[in-house]
Amino acid sequence: MKTLVLKVNPKKPELEKIRIAAELLRKGKLVAFPTETVYGLGANAFDEQAVKKIFKAKGRPLDNPIIVHIYSLKQLYEIASKIPEEALLLAKRFWPGPLTIILPKKKSIPDVVTANLKTVAVRMPKHAVARALCKQAALPIAAPSANISGKPSPTSAKHVKEDFYGKIACIIDAGRTNIGLESTVVDLSSKRPVLLRPGGVTAEQLKKILTELEVHAVAKAEKSVSIAKSPGTKYRHYAPEAKLILVEGKKEKALAKAVELAEQHAISGLRTALLLIDVKKDMALENVVVKRFSTKLSAARHLFSALRELDEQGIEIIVVNGIDERGLGLAIMNRLRRACSERIRV
Repeated sequence: MKTLVLKVNPKKPELEKIRIAAELLRKGKLVAFPTETVYGLGANAFDEQAVKKIFKAKGRPLDNPIIVHIYSLKQLYEIASKIPEEALLLAKRFWPGPLTIILPKKKSIPDVVTANLKTVAVRMPKHAVARALCKQAALPIAAPSANISGKPSPTSAKHVKEDFYGKIACIIDAGRTNIGLESTVVDLSSKRPVLLRPGGVTAEQLKKILTELEVHAVAKAEKSVSIAKSPGTKYRHYAPEAKLILVEGKKEKALAKAVELAEQHAISGLRTALLLIDVKKDMALENVVVKRFSTKLSAARHLFSALRELDEQGIEIIVVNGIDERGLGLAIMNRLRRACSERIRV
């Protein structure tokens, strides 16, 4: 298959190019496109056969639901059968943006989208390209992250090409994404609101509106669920080819242990990298590749691309220090715990 690559302006996307991609969606084809979080692999959410192509292309388990992307609140009423007041309050505050809301679904959404559940995960993306595509297609777009299942999520068109060039109809290239981690997922289909996956909208922000919000253990990646209402809650995700060792504990102890382990693996002859999260001071170690993110924000934006780059360099062992779960810390730790091969507590 020949993959059409459309390079567009991320802030003012050329409509003639967006219309080409929108027409492909309407024809049942797959289109990869940027959002403010990561790149998505999209299909017409009303087209069962088109959505099945997503699962096949990604190697995605059929019991892992897909988020539906919309352009307007009007579309929300087309796919959700019940919309509580809390959902409208969240939409008013955080949409368009990196927040996904789980609601009871209408029959118009095929069961393949929702893993045969009676709920649907919906979000309204903020990225100008994603919004333009949703608007021009004039239909909701089912789109998980545009990567082979289990691998680090794509934050640039380069990552998408590595996984899908020649396998899908179109890739819209608008450069790097801004947030770098998938959207926050909140379940409003039950009596009490539940945070299932942390992301760009933090638990602290949500609790200003949802005072009774429960942070599920799955959001901390301390457990997995048998039935997944949200993506990112059942299987191992975001994992590099290298063995990823996560060191958790009090900040200084976790950092010191991570450094020690990296040095030990390097001495043993393994190609080793040390990934430093929320660390202000530069560090250099002999025979160790060091990548440092001085803030949680920069770590969120560049974590997945760093993991992919280290794989490209042939790194065999990646050691990373854990951080506190305040703010974006919860989302970062969720991704690291899902991705790691080994967790060490100090």
